[in-house]
Amino acid sequence: MSLSAAAVGVAFALDAALGEPPTRLHPVAWFGRLVAPFDREWSRPRLVGALAALGLPLVAALALGGLVAAVGAWRPVAGAAVGALALFATTSLRRLLAVARDVTAASETDLDGARERLRALAGRDASDLSAGQVRSAVVESVAENLADGLVAPLGAFAVLAVAVEGLGATFVTATDPSVAALAVGAAGAVWVKAVNTMDSMLGYRSKPVGWAPARLDDAVMWLPARASAVLIAAACLAPRSLGSARRWSPEVPSPNSGWPMGTVAAALDVRLVKPGVYDLDPGAALPTASDAERAVRRVGLAGALAYLGAGVATWV
Repeated sequence: MSLSAAAVGVAFALDAALGEPPTRLHPVAWFGRLVAPFDREWSRPRLVGALAALGLPLVAALALGGLVAAVGAWRPVAGAAVGALALFATTSLRRLLAVARDVTAASETDLDGARERLRALAGRDASDLSAGQVRSAVVESVAENLADGLVAPLGAFAVLAVAVEGLGATFVTATDPSVAALAVGAAGAVWVKAVNTMDSMLGYRSKPVGWAPARLDDAVMWLPARASAVLIAAACLAPRSLGSARRWSPEVPSPNSGWPMGTVAAALDVRLVKPGVYDLDPGAALPTASDAERAVRRVGLAGALAYLGAGVATWV
């Protein structure tokens, strides 16, 4: 088994067992502290945002990739452990599914509580949402976050690791191509996660400094969003849902989010609506609690397929 495949396996096991590291120990939270000072008014906000979007994720990726390479050159197994921890920190599935289940359950018994808890999944005003609209937001969020929180960083790790190991390249002090592949793959996962984190913090219309981070995230997420739609369609055994997603995706302001959301809407025949913004599969009914639970299970299966694909690709 290659070091990269071992890292994928360990990251999957850690996610299944632990969910996510505590916030105080989470590297993504540490990176967020680097980004936070840029969230203010600037005389030339777009220039500042562009420099930050280009510089901060690169610094994070180089630092982590260098660490993995250095440790791996000393002890390959130790390098694999560091790479696995990096992949674990940049991906998330269990916590996403757990929060979605919690909000879904609350939507039947404590609507105000469900609206409050929805903030952990979706950044929208939930104060006037009906129970069905809350569950719609849950289904939308798990589908979208499958791409952002798992497929994008995991896919970057796998693609780069396979490419580097195939070339037999070396990285920094690493003499083993497996160590080089692990280091570059981990750096890629960190870079993608950093780009996505900057977008989530700064990429709003009300923040001119976030224009460049948002555009960079749109470009980075183009392929992962569509790959996530394919994984969801496979998990639901509904290949035709991709055609519906393609038709509906232009309704969503994001160039990417409509793909996984539209696919799950079509595959499960549920209406997903963000009032005043988009309405996917409007002829269907809003999700019931059982619909939302089924969507969570299918997205969880899609996530498992993503891990399996990354593991197989890096192993072979």
